[in-house]
Amino acid sequence: MVIGNGSPDTELSQNEVKEIIDAGIPMKLYAGKRVLALTPDATRTCPLPEMIRAVNAIIGARSAALDYMVALGTHTPLSGEEILQLYGISDYQRSREFAKSRFLNHRWDQPATFQRIGFLTESEVEEISGGLMRETVPIDINRSIFDYDLILVLGPVFPHEVVGFSGGAKYLFPGISGGEFLHFFHWLSAVITCAKTIGRKKTPVRDIIHRALSRIEVPVACLAMVVSQENRLRGLYAGDIVKAWSAAADLSAELHIVKKEKPFRIVLGRAPEMYDELWVAGKVMYKLEQVVAEGGRLIIYGPHIGQVSRTWGSLIEKIGYHVRDYFLAQPDRFKEIPRGVLAHSTHVRGGGSYNNGVEKPLVEVVLATGIPEDTCRRINLGYMNPADIDIQEYQNREADGILFVDHAGETLYQLTEKP
Repeated sequence: MVIGNGSPDTELSQNEVKEIIDAGIPMKLYAGKRVLALTPDATRTCPLPEMIRAVNAIIGARSAALDYMVALGTHTPLSGEEILQLYGISDYQRSREFAKSRFLNHRWDQPATFQRIGFLTESEVEEISGGLMRETVPIDINRSIFDYDLILVLGPVFPHEVVGFSGGAKYLFPGISGGEFLHFFHWLSAVITCAKTIGRKKTPVRDIIHRALSRIEVPVACLAMVVSQENRLRGLYAGDIVKAWSAAADLSAELHIVKKEKPFRIVLGRAPEMYDELWVAGKVMYKLEQVVAEGGRLIIYGPHIGQVSRTWGSLIEKIGYHVRDYFLAQPDRFKEIPRGVLAHSTHVRGGGSYNNGVEKPLVEVVLATGIPEDTCRRINLGYMNPADIDIQEYQNREADGILFVDHAGETLYQLTEKP
């Protein structure tokens, strides 16, 4: 069962939020029990402090414990102070309203974090991937979930380059899952390509995540949000994790996908402040690639972006950014590189070909960020000095083949399908 409400034009009140939580998450799941809530980090737009307060008021008041974990995937771990800031919790509230709660990171960087809960078999992988891959894949997850009676996923849903739409079981895989499984399905999405994945509900990677979800014996419920770029809560769906996510993805498709009649020769996407490294600012490319004309230019604009990746930067600088076929043609050369890093590389570089040693991307990708020019050239991306860019020169020029997108990275732009 799923309880929820939403539309592209509404904004849910705090009272409506509480009513949906109360009706959609049965009390028998949490009354007198231990609950772990999984949340996003600061790279997702959502009214997280308001949601945390609502969850605490209803579920925290009746549970034996309500702890919170930031489902980082492989993002940078947060300090305790940063987690409280993310959740909007003051020291006073921490000692009173949240006195029985703990605030945790998913420590993906520590092997002791994980417990193996099974495998995807060769036949399962071959079936789900449509024959693209055939291998056995171990499924590891943060072992702390087994200390709880209920896992509560609390996060927004947007179009996503790896799974089609984010949210739902993605907060478990890769949110708090282990490396081999994470790198496997990220690479599968890259082989399929972003264009054939993003903005689609049914994808091979989503099927794989749901197959892994079935291996978890702890009950899992979900509060799936749909949020506008102004951080207004347009929808909330509570209940079964797959069904709540599915309902939210339907609304996200209405709210977060924009259609354009024809492609543009220049697209400039301004990355929001929450993307402070290219690892996440690459979302600007993922969401805008489909409306850039072949041979056109996509500019990722963000003077505040100062590095490629805190976690994977050295590896990315070693391999650079390349089209998918560049890696497929030379598997032995890159066999020591985690496949999630290869996936990120080709997702940012976009579509193209690699024949007879010649790489031909469909789109020129240019960084207008705080990343130095020599670094941009070394990683096979273009460079523009952000100080030389006048945003007004790109605004309101669609008739000239120029598109400007503010707060780029969450709304997907696609071309209108021809009849």
